[in-house]
Amino acid sequence: MPHSPAEPSPSTPTPAHYRARPVHWLATASAMAAVVAGAGLLQPAPATGASATTPIRPASAANGPETAAPDAHALTYPLDCKGAPQAVTATAEGDLDGDGRPETVAAVRCDAGSGTPPHALYVLAQDPAKTANPRVVATLLEAGRKQTATELTIRDGVVTASLLGYSSPEVPRYSPDTKQLAKWRWTGGKFRQELTDSTPTGV
Repeated sequence: MPHSPAEPSPSTPTPAHYRARPVHWLATASAMAAVVAGAGLLQPAPATGASATTPIRPASAANGPETAAPDAHALTYPLDCKGAPQAVTATAEGDLDGDGRPETVAAVRCDAGSGTPPHALYVLAQDPAKTANPRVVATLLEAGRKQTATELTIRDGVVTASLLGYSSPEVPRYSPDTKQLAKWRWTGGKFRQELTDSTPTGV
């Protein structure tokens, strides 16, 4: 599956002297959005920022026995941290495309040391022969969306994460005030994302 961006949809303690002022919640309607992601997880292709979609390889006995899930710490991600190191903060493992081999979903952000750097969510696949490091084959969440991914799981082929964000540009970046539940499922040759309404955090 060639690497490609996903369609829709950053943590330090809040200073004691800070008091958040009321904001108007910008609720978003529930939506089912197609997530553009490449297919063919087992095809040897380098991770790039380009979007592409190719037919996924069907599961078959020729795929052989299940391999170990890709190691999320064994590669460098296509995340520009301006010289800061990258940090993998959460992972989940499971067979997402039904080929009998597990993939890994990694929540990655820049290790900036302060503030709340946003997350990106990447799907990783391992070459069955393990002749190379795992590779990024899809991006479920772009860091440019300025969201923090928590509670990352894979169950029955579905990736689930809680996404913390901001209701307006005026909300401090260290204090996300909205929360959405996002799910991604591989179907029809791409990942499709189901996104709930945005709600205030703590609700």
